[in-house]
Amino acid sequence: MAGFLIPSRRILLLSGLLLSLGARQHAVGPGAAGASDWPQFLGPKRNGVYGGPAISDSWPASGPPVLWRKPLGEGFSGAVVQAGRLVLFHRLENSEQVECLEAQTGRPLWQYDYPTDYRDDFGFDGGPRATPSIWEGKVYTFGAQGVLHCLELENGRKVWSLNTHEKFGVRKGFFGAACSPLVEDGRVFLNVGGRDQAGLVAFDARTGRVLWTSTDDEASYSSPATATLGGRRQVLFFTRTGLVSADPASGEVLFRFRWRARSRASVNAATPLAAAPLIFLSASYGTGAVQLRVKGSELETVWTSDESLSNHYSTSVIRGGHLFGFHGRQEYGQSLRCVALQTGRVLWSRDGFGAGTLSLAGDRLLVLKENGELLLVAASPQAFRLIAKASILAPTVRAYPALADGRLFARNQKELVAVDLQPDR
Repeated sequence: MAGFLIPSRRILLLSGLLLSLGARQHAVGPGAAGASDWPQFLGPKRNGVYGGPAISDSWPASGPPVLWRKPLGEGFSGAVVQAGRLVLFHRLENSEQVECLEAQTGRPLWQYDYPTDYRDDFGFDGGPRATPSIWEGKVYTFGAQGVLHCLELENGRKVWSLNTHEKFGVRKGFFGAACSPLVEDGRVFLNVGGRDQAGLVAFDARTGRVLWTSTDDEASYSSPATATLGGRRQVLFFTRTGLVSADPASGEVLFRFRWRARSRASVNAATPLAAAPLIFLSASYGTGAVQLRVKGSELETVWTSDESLSNHYSTSVIRGGHLFGFHGRQEYGQSLRCVALQTGRVLWSRDGFGAGTLSLAGDRLLVLKENGELLLVAASPQAFRLIAKASILAPTVRAYPALADGRLFARNQKELVAVDLQPDR
């Protein structure tokens, strides 16, 4: 480990920090999710796609209207929004704090906190990395030290909690726990990285009871996703070792694909993207991207390249037959690219673009750069076309934003901002 503390390498491990990434008051209660909500990491379907009302194609010269701002503590955990409630997870002094706000106004509704003494050995940030998830009126958070909580969305009351690092003997790793909980059909899925076949774990969402454990894979900084492939529902994990597909009910491993850098000083951070029957994986550190085709319980490599779309920490998005995302290492400037899904051919590239995250809203990309600039870009394979640009936060911005009901909620390490992207009415 001592070798990883050399200053020149500290920035190379930046991807591990993230995963880490208000709505109009709805007529439904806090337990119901709507099409305009953003209840988990990467949005409703965990693919970076926004399905709510259209956003504006033009902004004033001063940028889109700012609805409110709120000071906040450390962390790289993004906000989530459901039924007019925004949930924020951050660190204030020696406690990890979950806060619920009225999304439209920023008015506080409740808060829940618990102690932490987590220390980032690389000095980046001591706050939580994982974005919360909201499911059936409950909020699920996963702290930097591996403490998993379930809280009531209505009032913040603790339902259950579990220290996964203590229970499963998890080593600290480079940047602590960064897997954003995935909740589906009453199960919470996490890449815990525990010993004795507890690399992957599923919990009962209502009680916290362990339902199954599977594999000895170490934890990565990637968050899982679910997909139906070959007529079968499965949960996809991008672990420290590579891709693992597991049966959601039993934890049975359906298939595996090794995909990791040779260097120990590296991470896997982007979430797997499924466009049946395809699965797209991408990592940096000389690993590169691979497009896989699922054939029953077998995988076929469609293409692989370290020159097409190697994601350092930001997950790409898919529109039609095209991938849009960031290529290259964060510290080297990165390129924003469009790549053909079926072949990996680069269709356009904006070199030296800088690092950030992106979401898809209709035929537009919302790109939030590390320097705090928000860009609206055409999601077109023809060419890069900038539609609008505004500075909404001070650097450095690494957490994923939430996009709910035409409003964007973004944060740096000191502040959360709510921006109105709705068309003029």
